[in-house]
Parts: sequence; structure tokens; C-alpha cells
Amino acid sequence: MDHSLLHLLNGFFARHDGVEDPFLLYSNASQMLFAGVLVTLFVLLPGAARHGARRIAVAAAASTGVALVVGAVLSHLVDRARPFVTDPSGIHMFGRHAADAGFPSDHATASFAIATAILLRSRRWGAVAMVLATVLAVTRVAIGVHYPSDVLAGAALGSAAALALWWTPIRTRLDAVAVWAGGLLDGAVARVRPGAAARS
Repeated sequence: MDHSLLHLLNGFFARHDGVEDPFLLYSNASQMLFAGVLVTLFVLLPGAARHGARRIAVAAAASTGVALVVGAVLSHLVDRARPFVTDPSGIHMFGRHAADAGFPSDHATASFAIATAILLRSRRWGAVAMVLATVLAVTRVAIGVHYPSDVLAGAALGSAAALALWWTPIRTRLDAVAVWAGGLLDGAVARVRPGAAARS
């Protein structure tokens, strides 16, 4: 199943440039896009939504960090080769990629950690983030850099990390960090632009 789904998606992308191009672009830009969302949530949202958005941003960043650390340990222990390494003649590559271990997928781990952290706090925006994370996971398989089980493991790991940090004692501390860090940012903005923090 793992191999057959991989070849099905990879072959589809190889035969349909019009589909492959935008998804490949999204995959390549995804890290910056998800990071940009967190920065926007923490720094740029004005008014009443700002404080809740900052809690989401801190929780998502913490969930991502925890999940990626655990993922790095798993990657070292499992040391699973990527599809284009194990089957170089059968996998169509759409660009260069390091031949490092591919289990679990870092992209899936991080995107699902962020999406789950958002979903726990906002159903509407969390649903959007989940769709984006799912599209990214499928794309990583389709471009031949991961097996389906790599991205499924990453999705499970990222979601589990966000759920673990939703535990009330941890969530309370993360919320306090968000308030503290937000206060530092607002203070810095107020010193540079007096009155700006109060108006936001």
C-alpha cells in the first residue's frame, strides 16, 4: 500500500505539469508560509483579536518545537531511506533533495503541529490550517521525497505534540509566556512609536 500509493501520486504529478507546478511551489514555500502565519498572529493582528492570536502563535511554535525534536530522535533510530534513494529509477524527481532519512516527515510534523494547535483554539482557522497541512503532506509524497507512512507518522506526531501541550497546566504556562512576550513587544513598539501599542 505504501509503495503503490507513492507511485500513483508520483506518476500523476509526473504526467500533469499543470497540477504539479503550483503544488511544488507550495511545498517549497511551505516553511516560510507557516512561519509567516505564526509571525502574523503574534506581531501584526490588531485590537481584541491580538491576545488570543498570540496564545495560538506561542502554542503552535512550542508544539512544533517539541514535535520536531521527537521527530529527529525517531529519524535517527529508524533511519529510513527516502523513496528516490531506494527506487531511483522508479521515482520521478522534481528537483534536488538531500538523501537523508525521511521518517517521519518534518514538513508533515511541523504543519500538523501548527494546524492542531490552531484547531484547538479556533475551529474555523484550524480547519483551514488542517486542509493546508494535508495538501502539503500529500504533495511531499507526490514529489517523491516521502512514503505515505512518513507523512502519516509526521501528522500523528505533530498532532500529538499539540494535544499534549493542550493539557491545562502546560497550556496555562504557554499562555503566560504569550502574555509576557507580547508585553515585551508592545513595550518595544511603544518606545519606538509612542501611542502605537495603545491604538492597536
